[in-house]
Amino acid sequence: MKKQYPRRQFIRDAAMVAGAFTIVPRHVLGRGFIAPSDKLNIAGIGVGGKGQSDLAEFAKSPNVNIVSLCDVDERMSKVSRNRFSKASYYQDFREMLEKEKNNIDAVSVSTPDHTHAVAALAAMQLGKHVYVQKPLTHDIYEARILTQAAEKYKVVTQMGNQGGSGEGVRKMKEWYMAGLIGDVHTVHCWTNRPVWPQGVPTPSGKHDIPKELNWDLWLGPAKYIDFNPAYVPFSWRGWWAFGTGALGDMACHIMDPVFRILPILYPSEVECSVANIWKEMWNEGNYVDGCPPASIIHLTYPRKDKKGTIKVSWMDGGLQPKRPDELLPDEPMGNWDGGVIFEGTKGKMMCGCYGENPTLLPTKRMKEVNLPKPTLKRVTEGHYLEWVNACMAGYGKAETSSSFDFAGPFTESILMGNLAIRSWQMKNPKLKGWDDKYLGRKKLLWDAANMKITNFDEANQFVRREYRDGWSFSL
Repeated sequence: MKKQYPRRQFIRDAAMVAGAFTIVPRHVLGRGFIAPSDKLNIAGIGVGGKGQSDLAEFAKSPNVNIVSLCDVDERMSKVSRNRFSKASYYQDFREMLEKEKNNIDAVSVSTPDHTHAVAALAAMQLGKHVYVQKPLTHDIYEARILTQAAEKYKVVTQMGNQGGSGEGVRKMKEWYMAGLIGDVHTVHCWTNRPVWPQGVPTPSGKHDIPKELNWDLWLGPAKYIDFNPAYVPFSWRGWWAFGTGALGDMACHIMDPVFRILPILYPSEVECSVANIWKEMWNEGNYVDGCPPASIIHLTYPRKDKKGTIKVSWMDGGLQPKRPDELLPDEPMGNWDGGVIFEGTKGKMMCGCYGENPTLLPTKRMKEVNLPKPTLKRVTEGHYLEWVNACMAGYGKAETSSSFDFAGPFTESILMGNLAIRSWQMKNPKLKGWDDKYLGRKKLLWDAANMKITNFDEANQFVRREYRDGWSFSL
């Protein structure tokens, strides 16, 4: 007979094995059980507002642990701290990344725009996968660097423009590939934003900093200014030091179908016009610290196939392009947030803000033509879990809809519009009165390879900003 293996001996030996090996094979634990080693440990930087909802989306996956939280404002972070009560909490993301680097696999960044890039790059340099809210960066230069960083550090990336994973944009691309509207030559994009203050005087006055807010950390890499409640928690979007205006907020959604469908990459030309404020127009010039109340931007893109160019126009502040003649008087144009109209040599198509409700124009064509069968891969798990699953698979093993090789050049292109707006707002110190307000009102020519405006050097100050002492941004 075989010798009995004493129970006490078995327990002692099992404990020794457990101490030597921390990863337990999935099949040993049983069907459906996820080993701790198989969990994706996510840290959130900026966990109130949109960051709060981002973490809630990630947490829907049984493969996710929310292990650490960072937010400079204890008021905004309260809901997330209560929901993920076992997670560590910090106010400085640099401290969090240093102390928790061995506990974190991936990082979600949902701060105000001016801190996106520095937080994301710091995480990537530690080999952490990153999900970054739109717009990817505050500046054109930052977008180029994050694109390079994703390749250098071999991490899984995703920008938070959820429509990029949607059904609508894939349908429209299939229609375009099938030749239903021919070659697109003109695109119109628009939004109802801003829905926060823009075109207003710079906030002033002395205000007490709320005890729950670390104002110095909130400013991060931006130049130090005194606290003002006009900036937090949401209206920072309308101030150039922190936000990117209506364009930065919504173009990563609205213009996504344009970049995902058409053969374009970087623009070669940009021009704009902006709405003036009556008082400022006659007395002090534009409010240069903040975004204008409305703007129109015109971008020219060389086609990748070198077969001419494509014109793309953007309107915000409630401005809209002319309704297409093919659209009946009572039919909606886009949706409440905005929309896109593609004009091709054989027809037109239109969609709403996030690529939803795509339709050929006139809309009766949807019943008159044979729509192509789906050929493009669909994102069945959604934008958030697509990133989670790609992180679990590892770099290069699975795709994400807005990885930085797409989102980086896309963001650069969008921010060209803001460069044009800020050039428009500039005043010429050599001139006085009426003439000093027209310095930037010209077509700007863009050398994308070198990230430089070639015909108006003053505009290049808006390609890359200076960072405050103690904050750095470099590969």
